[in-house]
Amino acid sequence: MAKKNYLVTVNNKTCKACGVCVAFCPVSVFSTDDDDRAVVVATERCTGCGQCELLCPDFCVEVTHIEETVNG
Repeated sequence: MAKKNYLVTVNNKTCKACGVCVAFCPVSVFSTDDDDRAVVVATERCTGCGQCELLCPDFCVEVTHIEETVNG
């Protein structure tokens, strides 16, 4: 069975640098920039658990399942 892939994005215009997504991500997808706002550094690690989306107080984080295509 193939690994599921996810796209993780952060809206830095509305992110208030609370650090919740960084603290609760079980696989360290996030880090922070010079202004302490969340940035995605390893989207390939994402397991799709959705904790970042659920816990972000400003709805800045979005996790999207990337559909796999089969060629042939």
